Amino acid sequence: MAAPEPGRCAYFVARKKRFCRMVPALGKRFCGEHGHQEKENDRKRIPCPLDPKHTVYEDQLQKHLKKCNSREKPKPVYFVQDINAGLKDVAEIPEKQVTLSSLSKEELENLIIKLKKASNGLELDLKEQILSHKALHEALNDPKNGESAFKHLKQQDVEDIQFLLVERATTRFKVDGKHKKRDSVFERLQVDIQHLCLNKVPILEKKRLPVVGIGKHLCGAATDLALRCLIESYAICCEGENEEPAAKRPKNDKTEVAAKSSADNERNKDDFKPVAGIVIALCCHHKCDWTHYVGREFFKSVGLGPVEFHYFQRMSSWATCGMRETITSTNEESEDHTNTEEHDQPYSKPESGFDTLQGLPVEERKEIGALCKLLIDHGRIKYLQQRGYRATLQYYTESAISLENVLLTAVPEPAT
Repeated sequence: MAAPEPGRCAYFVARKKRFCRMVPALGKRFCGEHGHQEKENDRKRIPCPLDPKHTVYEDQLQKHLKKCNSREKPKPVYFVQDINAGLKDVAEIPEKQVTLSSLSKEELENLIIKLKKASNGLELDLKEQILSHKALHEALNDPKNGESAFKHLKQQDVEDIQFLLVERATTRFKVDGKHKKRDSVFERLQVDIQHLCLNKVPILEKKRLPVVGIGKHLCGAATDLALRCLIESYAICCEGENEEPAAKRPKNDKTEVAAKSSADNERNKDDFKPVAGIVIALCCHHKCDWTHYVGREFFKSVGLGPVEFHYFQRMSSWATCGMRETITSTNEESEDHTNTEEHDQPYSKPESGFDTLQGLPVEERKEIGALCKLLIDHGRIKYLQQRGYRATLQYYTESAISLENVLLTAVPEPAT
């Protein structure tokens, strides 16, 4: 076994097959993390109760807990518990259903009949609109960028604008500094979008700026949380605050200019749309949740409920997973996908023409999966339309770039 690097910890990390690279204190062989290896050290190290991935001296536990990076931090002003969660009626939340592979052939056929009946009359052939912004041309033509970079560059756009980026998890964000040097506002909100009240974000609360919501890719239920965040926790709140009583008519003729200014302000207020647009690249419908889903009213209007939704969301993965050799059944793979998103999965054709699930041909299974995705997305379209938005679905990139290539866009309906 090779010796540790000079001035570095002498602890061998078996998992990484190398010595620890932390610097120990003067006169010590091991770093603080592996100090328990010192024979002369009688102090005991224990796993941190906040995060057992690191250890701490037992006699310094209380001091460590006050400064540990894993400690619970004060909630930001824009954190409102479950404000975008949706369904609060516990009685309507579906119970755990059996897996698709446990259904009988008759039960599965009945589900497919319901699916096709509910989808009757929907626009099945989506418009294809593949655009490219000039700001990306240089990067797209740079041979140094690999296929992975090209795949993402072909799916995104850039403009000079004020950015608010919502992140649920902590990341290093090393490139943020470069963006902050620009004139535009660049800020990250570390919060689960389920608890984000946009109306209380300081810059929006102060300036009442119109917002364009952009998401790529907002997996499953995250799309519904984002829509509710935009429409209900910002648009409705802003519109409610703009409902002020009409100003009294001036009592003298010398205030004509002021009256004109007041009229202009009224027109500007009428033209102001809190949510000026929504652009979301949809994906991972198998991760949708009836509790959060914004299209529940639409499902009920076509005779469907939480039970059908449960199976349709599982079947939606057939649209992308059904054509891969690695997927031969939906027993538990649809219940708990790994962190690798289906829009990043490679396309491959199975060896046989039939799937093991009830003998369904692969092509038919793929079509059913696509229909499930369309039905779920149509519920989102209906939700936006009922709230005064002109919403559409379209293909925004080739399937060779991403199997998840459907874009939801929405803009406010013009005032009549």
